[in-house]
Amino acid sequence: MSVIHRTTLAPTKLELLAEWLPTRPWYVGSPRPELDRSGGFRLDDPQGEVGMEFMVVTDTSGEEPTAYFVPLTYRGAALDGAQDALVGTTEHGVLGKRWVYDGFHDPVLTAQLLALLDGRAEPQAQSVSDTPDPSIERACTVSPLGSATGRAADGPDGTDLALTDGPVLHVNRVLRPGSLPEGAAGHVSGPWRTPDDEGVRGVFAVLRPA
Repeated sequence: MSVIHRTTLAPTKLELLAEWLPTRPWYVGSPRPELDRSGGFRLDDPQGEVGMEFMVVTDTSGEEPTAYFVPLTYRGAALDGAQDALVGTTEHGVLGKRWVYDGFHDPVLTAQLLALLDGRAEPQAQSVSDTPDPSIERACTVSPLGSATGRAADGPDGTDLALTDGPVLHVNRVLRPGSLPEGAAGHVSGPWRTPDDEGVRGVFAVLRPA
């Protein structure tokens, strides 16, 4: 199980994301986001090497608040061939220098996200060590799931990852409260909080059939 350290990060995750988010094709906000943490969960790396966090952040810089789903991985060394997925580096008060990546472009995170859909991985609380998060729901009608066929593709409505057996895993980067779209072969959903401290729920990722 991953251990949550109560320590410092310099720069912080939100500071890194404020620089990185405006460079994404699915970002719809201003050039200077004003970010707050709104929710999220974690998954464990079976090898215990890579930290994985599925953050929900809300940008309040525009006319209307916008929530974004941002999976991140934290590594103790650079990931080969993933320079374009690097969010930034930060100094961790316990672990030292950490390389922070857009997790949907990190093979460790994508493998564990597929394991979650498959029922082989258990979501963990975002800020408490060794504590499952029952608020995260998953379902899948395709079993077993195949593996990724290549790199994830970012577009204006989110990020897609094609699987070997035909389906496409689509990650909703801009979050909206609501129910599962019709025809989905699987999904991961969960809660977050609005700037008014209202609890809402929506779909983080959808498995689209071939």
